Amino acid sequence: MTVTRRQKEDFAGISTAPTPEPVTTFAVNIIGWKKEPFERYFPDRDFRFLPMNLGEREFERVWKPRILAEGNADILAWGPELPGPLDALAKARNIPVTFIEDGFLRSVRPSASRTPPLSLALDGKALHFDCRKPSDLEALLKTYDFEADAALMGRARAGIALLIESGISKYNGTRRRTAEEVYGDKTRKRVLVVGQVEDDASVRYGCVAPMTNNDLVRLAASEQADAQILYKPHPDVLSRARPARSDPAEVAHLCELVTESLPLAEALRTVDHVYTITSLAGFEALIRGIPVTTAGCPFYSGWGLTDDRQPNPRRGRHLSIEALFAGAYLLYPRYFDPETGAQTSFEATVAAIRRQLDEPQAPRPPRPQWCAWGPYGLFGWRHLLTVFLTPVIRRIGSDRDVEDFRADPIRFFRSLSERKYRIIGRILYPFG
Repeated sequence: MTVTRRQKEDFAGISTAPTPEPVTTFAVNIIGWKKEPFERYFPDRDFRFLPMNLGEREFERVWKPRILAEGNADILAWGPELPGPLDALAKARNIPVTFIEDGFLRSVRPSASRTPPLSLALDGKALHFDCRKPSDLEALLKTYDFEADAALMGRARAGIALLIESGISKYNGTRRRTAEEVYGDKTRKRVLVVGQVEDDASVRYGCVAPMTNNDLVRLAASEQADAQILYKPHPDVLSRARPARSDPAEVAHLCELVTESLPLAEALRTVDHVYTITSLAGFEALIRGIPVTTAGCPFYSGWGLTDDRQPNPRRGRHLSIEALFAGAYLLYPRYFDPETGAQTSFEATVAAIRRQLDEPQAPRPPRPQWCAWGPYGLFGWRHLLTVFLTPVIRRIGSDRDVEDFRADPIRFFRSLSERKYRIIGRILYPFG
């Protein structure tokens, strides 16, 4: 099936129509630190950010009238679903809804580090990891005539080579050690089990049956009895930015636990087979020619390139790895310049990440200075609160939250998404 030029532009997020009037966009599930990047990335949208954890009563009283009062409004939702009352309103009034998620090249640091994404996936049907229903990405991969688009396929081949040569992936970091130093000498087949954040939406919506990292280790060990089984938990779990739901100690007798912070490209370099639930690491293994077993249903399964344990009858088309890359990395996401916020290309984004990786690490922001008066109270007595609050924030948040709190306690509380925590912050730090 051949698509028209207009369809190709639509897939790429490009419009040839005249610039429309600004759209009032009601954005939901957008936490505080993401608001500024969204406003820079989408200057044609007049954003109205709904509060996090919005109750039905407040929605009916405050937000529903505001949405209905706008003649040209749409909804932008982070994550795979809308809150129930908003979903009902959108369906009843036929209000356009776009779901949004990080793209496949995100940043130098992971999303839990609160760094703005360099790419975003916008989908008018469903997010790419939701296997329950077709997404715009699935439709693109199922219908686009890739082989007829020689220029696109040339970009795809060059793009794959660029990622492999540069070692850049969705999340990146400075290489401290080599695979040989972490894994040891290679004496037999090497299988990598890629751990994920088990309560992440990509796992919950990408599997029709519950699946844990430990289940995946057991599957790999049962099928690869003579291999070296390496289990690498997710970077956010290792850094304690996200919680672990299954205990690696329960499968320690079946695998070697990899806790070193290896960049994904280095972690894959000496591997012969990858097992994953839905992780993008599986796709990055595919572009390196490594066989991949998927226990869930990620966007790259079902196209004849992976060993799938969860079938998807909607797919079934056989694609080359270049065609899959072209759809997922070149046509589907939108890329943004980290300085200006303007839309840019895949190639420019790779170059931006390389520049960031080559730059020396920026020093941590200085902590607030102790002074006799000011927002921290007479003789700076509120600085003493840091000692008592740090353990509490670590218990209910993450190490990254602790770092942000210590750097600027007042701004930390002001930027929190939940109103009750902002109120607590106002009580503790009423000034500034």
